[in-house]
Amino acid sequence: MTLTTHAIIGGALGAIAFPHNPGVAFAAGFASHFVMDMIPHWDYHLPSEDKYPDEPLRNDMVFRREHILDYLKIALDGAVGIILPLLLFGPFSLAVLFGAVGGIVPDALQLAYWKIRREPLTSLQRLHIWFHAKKHYKDRPIIGVPMQVGIILLVALVVRFI
Repeated sequence: MTLTTHAIIGGALGAIAFPHNPGVAFAAGFASHFVMDMIPHWDYHLPSEDKYPDEPLRNDMVFRREHILDYLKIALDGAVGIILPLLLFGPFSLAVLFGAVGGIVPDALQLAYWKIRREPLTSLQRLHIWFHAKKHYKDRPIIGVPMQVGIILLVALVVRFI
């Protein structure tokens, strides 16, 4: 799932369930990341990723000048992911902000694992892989993108009417 989708869901949890407790909102956003990753979904392609389907603990991200568009894509996705929940659910809510950040952090820790490969990151990466849907729509954005937009709209509607 994109960072934006994870952040909106985390921000929504902060707005609905934990509006007065940013720390719990962060934890809920963090946990929601793994739950949402269980849903078959689409991720945008990143040429800088080295994927090993049979050995996912070997996956990595290569940092080279020719991959600058990958880093910009991730940065834009993360920025939109932080801004949208604040606009949708409460621009001055720490719980929304912390929930959104919590929704993104597991993917940031995945990058940290790829570069450090030490505990507790190794165990967290195993958990991330275990939760991640085995089916994906990587090569079918026609299906995957509308699914994520649908999830975002569903979450936004639920938050608006609760």
